Amino acid sequence: MSGTMTSNCSFDEVDKLMASLQLVIYIPVFVVGLVLNIVALLVFCFLLRKWTESTIYMTNLAIMDLLLLSLLPFKMHATNHLWEAHHHILCSILETLYFVGMYGSIYTIACIAADRWVAICHPFRAKQLRSPRVALGTCIMIWLVVIGATSPVYGFHEQGKTTFRCFHTFSDKGWSPALISCLLSFGFLGPLMVLVMCSAQSIWALRQSRKDSPKSTTCVKIIYSSLFAFLVPFTPSHLGILLQFLVRRGMIEDCEAKRGISLFVQLTMSLANITCCLDALCYYFITREVRSSRDNLSFRLSRSMSQRRATSTSES
Repeated sequence: MSGTMTSNCSFDEVDKLMASLQLVIYIPVFVVGLVLNIVALLVFCFLLRKWTESTIYMTNLAIMDLLLLSLLPFKMHATNHLWEAHHHILCSILETLYFVGMYGSIYTIACIAADRWVAICHPFRAKQLRSPRVALGTCIMIWLVVIGATSPVYGFHEQGKTTFRCFHTFSDKGWSPALISCLLSFGFLGPLMVLVMCSAQSIWALRQSRKDSPKSTTCVKIIYSSLFAFLVPFTPSHLGILLQFLVRRGMIEDCEAKRGISLFVQLTMSLANITCCLDALCYYFITREVRSSRDNLSFRLSRSMSQRRATSTSES
């Protein structure tokens, strides 16, 4: 998303600084995120052994995060090395997968909020609207939508150059008003509105009910952790995309401002990958919720069996 020279405005210092900063950001995110998401998948698939709506969404989120993390080594290499022209197809595939992972995470977090909203605010309709099958179908739909929406990435780089920088220096086609409008509207603002509205109504309903049960407390924590995992990484990065779009359209011409925006957009796009670590908060609270509900079920069953035994003993 940067260039070494644009209209006699050099970005060499920005690129050199980001070459170091990206390594400082990517290496810890890659290591920590890989461990957390692999552990989450093992817990959801083998330890909980109960496929609820929440665990299905969280499994999908962990897979999206692992996809994002698997591409960080390529991003680190592209930061410090120019790629040969015959690697255009490989670069386009990697960029497409990267955006699939990023926007797949965004849509999954929004769907988690919507699922919570239905369960809390519409409990009588929840049995009709919520089920593991519906959650699985929604996750499949997310994959289809983000793969289809990110397919234009194949035409983002200028052809004919002997070398290019993958994940950077998109052509003017990649910064067209229609494309950026769709990206910001459907890739960020739409899911953001769903997340904020569903979260606010869910928290309000829980507070109105005046229930301080452990389940309600855990549910509130899940909602707040989803908000945190969405707003912290994705809000600054999409603001950076908007500012860089204004630069590419010639609306911002001051050289220092352009340098500052170039640094801001590269830094925020790098920091957006911390979502792979922040999602672990959601994993933790979901795991507690599922285990708590399972323990409560076991307790009720054991109490019911004890009552039956007591009744049969008294009758005899």
